[in-house]
Amino acid sequence: MKIIIINGPNLNLLGQREPTIYGQKTFEAFFEFLQMEFPGVTLHYFQSNYEGEIIDKLHEVGFTYNGIVLNSGAYTHTSIAIADAIGAIETPVIEVHISNVYAREKFRHHSFSAPKCIGSIIGLGLKGYELAIDYFLKG
Repeated sequence: MKIIIINGPNLNLLGQREPTIYGQKTFEAFFEFLQMEFPGVTLHYFQSNYEGEIIDKLHEVGFTYNGIVLNSGAYTHTSIAIADAIGAIETPVIEVHISNVYAREKFRHHSFSAPKCIGSIIGLGLKGYELAIDYFLKG
């Protein structure tokens, strides 16, 4: 089974950025944990601060991978193009958000991508990524 985690803008700063919201662990350290937690899964990780690169990666893996775990960061609330890319591919996508977006600013309450995804995991910290992978394995 091949699963990719795609993170969007500012998620490269996990561990440094607003630790009260996002925690103190870097995503690279967390990704190593995920690889140990799911040894039978081929896990890949991609992060970009650029909308077009996220779209290109969705196109690249969207017909050959078994699952995509996507945290498109602020693009969730602004990018129709990323939502369209999710709708154009065959690989199922689960949207993940580390923070509870509904407990934050009102503009974060809307997701353009959620209707194109098979599900969303919101507000459970980094555990959301783990739950998404587990869903693809057992779902």
